[in-house]
Amino acid sequence: MTTKQEKLNRLCDKNGIIGALAIDQRGALRRMLGEDTPVKQLEEFKVLVSKYLTRYASSILLDPELGWEAATARSENAGLLVAYEKTGYDKTVAGRFPDLVENVSVQRLKAQGADAVKVLLYVDIDEGKEVNDIKEAFIERIASECKAEDMPFFLELVSYDAKVTDEKEYAKLKPHKVIEAMKLYSQERFGVDVLKVEVPVNMKYVEGFAKDDILYNKEEAAAFYKEQSDATSLPFIFLSAGVSAQLFQDTLRFAKEAGSTFNGVLCGRATWAGATKAYQEGGEATTIKWLETVGKQNIVELNAVLQETATPVVFK
Repeated sequence: MTTKQEKLNRLCDKNGIIGALAIDQRGALRRMLGEDTPVKQLEEFKVLVSKYLTRYASSILLDPELGWEAATARSENAGLLVAYEKTGYDKTVAGRFPDLVENVSVQRLKAQGADAVKVLLYVDIDEGKEVNDIKEAFIERIASECKAEDMPFFLELVSYDAKVTDEKEYAKLKPHKVIEAMKLYSQERFGVDVLKVEVPVNMKYVEGFAKDDILYNKEEAAAFYKEQSDATSLPFIFLSAGVSAQLFQDTLRFAKEAGSTFNGVLCGRATWAGATKAYQEGGEATTIKWLETVGKQNIVELNAVLQETATPVVFK
């Protein structure tokens, strides 16, 4: 077994399923805890989540700006993914272009104990060559860097439309955007080992999940999950996108029934979002209590659903 395969296996549970905890949020976490939250408190919050929840996770995703203490605090059974990109994007420039943390390299992440590198890319597959060609070259460069260091590369794809901002209108476009981006970045030139992707349908607009507006019946939605699964030969995992723990679990069951062969999740806010309120209201002690009760319940229940629904991954 190669070093790279060993690293990939460290990110999975004993059954070959990726049940990873994501807390690489920086901008989003600051918005949740309060824009004026000091860096030390952001780091401390990540340490608490890592310390109390990684005992139930196959691995944890952290960032190199606020996350190294949390990486050290993780359970010894948990693998480590580290984000390479800066948080957010420049809203003054069209295209949502990615950028990397300046004082970080794959070589440095490897030296500090990372088992994999994760990069987030915002993609509008229809935005035009002048934008998407730059993004493709960007990912090719990271692929070369990861290959040189024999480091696993997780690519996170988040779709959007450059012109449509209304949620319901975008929900009509989302299946096409998600699936076509997956097809493109599954090409060998991008060197991706695992894709981290959105579910192909906004479940808020699916029959049986929707409160009022229904855009898709269950059969139509299920067909998109199957099409997504068939669109790549790479292992792929779902991101939670900040939905509730219950909706995420129900979504995974729906994906399985639809014939999706997803290999796990990288789940962030759906597991730990409630801890931010606990931290604001009662500091460390209240947060620990929340993590040991509600947080634990969220992740244990998610793991049970994963064992029923996810397809074990075999890294070649």
